[in-house]
Amino acid sequence: MKDTDRSESQPLSERGSNRSQRPSSPAFRRFIASGWAERAEVLPEESPAAPYAAARRDRIGAQFPGERLVVPAGTLVTRSNDTDYRFRPHSAFAHLTGLGTDQEPDAVLVLHPADGGEQTHEAVLYFRPRAGKDSEEFYADSRYGELWVGERPSLEEVAALTGIRTAHIDSLADELAKDAGAGGVQVRVVRGVDAAVEAQVNAARSGQTDTEAADAKLTEALSELRLRKDDHEVAEMRKAIEATAKGFEDIVRALPRAVSHPRGERVIEGVFGARAREEGNATGYDTIAASGNHANTLHWIRNDGPVRPGDLVLVDAGVEVDSLYTADVTRTLPVDGVFTPAQRRVYDAVLEAADAAFVRAAQPGVRFRDLHAAAMEVLAHRLAEWGVLPASAEESLSPEGQFHRRWMVHGTSHHLGIDVHDCAQARREMYLDAELEPGMIFTIEPGLYFRADDLTVPEELRGIGVRIEDDVLVREDGSVENLSAALPRRAEDVEAWMASLRDG
Repeated sequence: MKDTDRSESQPLSERGSNRSQRPSSPAFRRFIASGWAERAEVLPEESPAAPYAAARRDRIGAQFPGERLVVPAGTLVTRSNDTDYRFRPHSAFAHLTGLGTDQEPDAVLVLHPADGGEQTHEAVLYFRPRAGKDSEEFYADSRYGELWVGERPSLEEVAALTGIRTAHIDSLADELAKDAGAGGVQVRVVRGVDAAVEAQVNAARSGQTDTEAADAKLTEALSELRLRKDDHEVAEMRKAIEATAKGFEDIVRALPRAVSHPRGERVIEGVFGARAREEGNATGYDTIAASGNHANTLHWIRNDGPVRPGDLVLVDAGVEVDSLYTADVTRTLPVDGVFTPAQRRVYDAVLEAADAAFVRAAQPGVRFRDLHAAAMEVLAHRLAEWGVLPASAEESLSPEGQFHRRWMVHGTSHHLGIDVHDCAQARREMYLDAELEPGMIFTIEPGLYFRADDLTVPEELRGIGVRIEDDVLVREDGSVENLSAALPRRAEDVEAWMASLRDG
C-alpha cells in the first residue's frame, strides 16, 4: 500500500498527531505513572466570595422553586488549529460560584430542587477533576493533562473553596434526567454557553413545552440579579479601578516612547495590558488606544496608528481582576501634556456634560435614562453656541430633532461589574427605565467626536475626539461616589498630573 493511501484513510481528527510522536508502550505507561511524590492533602480555605455567592444562589433559586437550574461555565474555544483562547467562565457561572480567572472549563453548576427545609435548592458543581498519574490524560492530553496545563483541582478542593457540593462531570446527564421530562421537574438552562450541556438538558426534559421562553427567563433573571452589587462585588470593583488608575499612570510615562514608535497606539495598549496581567486576570475588554482622528471611531481596537505630538489620545481601558470584575475608564490625554485651545473647548464641554450627569444621579427618584438626558442637554447647548447645529438646542433635544447625536451616537451610561456591559439581558423596566438604587455601579461617559472629514464643523475642531468616562457607585444613602476619581478629570488637573508623572 502507498503512503498516500494510509494518509487518505487517516481521519482528519487524528492528523494533529502527525507532527509529533507519542510513546504508548505498556512499559512507558508504567514508567511515567511511577516515581512521583505523594500529593499534599491540604484543602484550600473557603473563598471570601463563597458566602456572597451562596446568597446569590438563594435569591435566584427563590424565583424558580421546584425547578432545576443549569448554569454552564463554558468550554475551551479554539483560537487556531489546536490552540485555545485563554478560558474565561461565563459570567453567570462565576457570579453564582465565586470562581474566577480560568476556573473551570466544562464545569456546570446545577441548582437541584430541594426535598424540603428552608432552602429551595441544593447546589452541585459538576466538573472534570484532575486525572491520576496512571492515566493517559495525565501525559497525553494537551487540553486537560497535568503535564500540559498544570495540576487540576480535585473534587474535595473545589468543594472546600466554594462551599458547594461537587461531583464528576460524567454524572451530569443522569442527574439532569432525574424526575425530569413531561410532567416532571422543569429544567432550565443558560443557552449559548455549552452545546453539549444543552443537548443533555434537552434530552432530559423531553416532552416539556416552551423551553426557549423558559430558558430566556432564567438568563434574564441571572442578569437582573447583578443590577445591585453586594459588598464583595463593590470591593472587587474598587480593586479593579485602583489597578486601572495605575495603568493610566503607566501610559502617561510611556507617551514619549509611543511618540517615537511607528505604532505608538500599540505601545499604549501594551503598557496597559502589562499592568492588567501583573495585577489582575487580564484587560476586561479590548483596550481602545486611539490617537488623533482614530478617537472618532468609537470601537477603535486595531491600535496600529502613530501617536503624534499635538494630538489627543483617547484611551478606554479597564483591568479585570481575578474575580472577573472589571473597571471601564476613559481619559483623553494631550500627547504633549497641554491642550490646545480647540481641544480644551471640546474637552470642557464633555466634562460639563459628565458633571451634569453626576449631579442628576444624586437626585432622589432619578431614573437611569435621566443620566443620558442630562448630558445631552449640555452638549446640545454647547453645539448650538458653536453654530454647528441646524436648529436650536431645544429643537435638537426634541424627539423629532436629535441633531446633536451626530457627534455622540452612543449612550452615556451602562451598568458595570463582572461584564463590562453588565446586566445586558435585564428588562427595560429594570434597566433603562428603573430608578437608581444603592449598590448599582455604572459608567458616566459622554463624548464629542468630530471626524476629520466632517464639513459641518469648524476646521479647527475636525479630527478631535474626546470622551471622559468614570465608574460610579450609588451608596446606601442615595449619594453617588466616583470610584475612578483618583484619575483627574478637569483639563488643568490632567495637565498637572501628566507633568508630575513625566517629571517624577
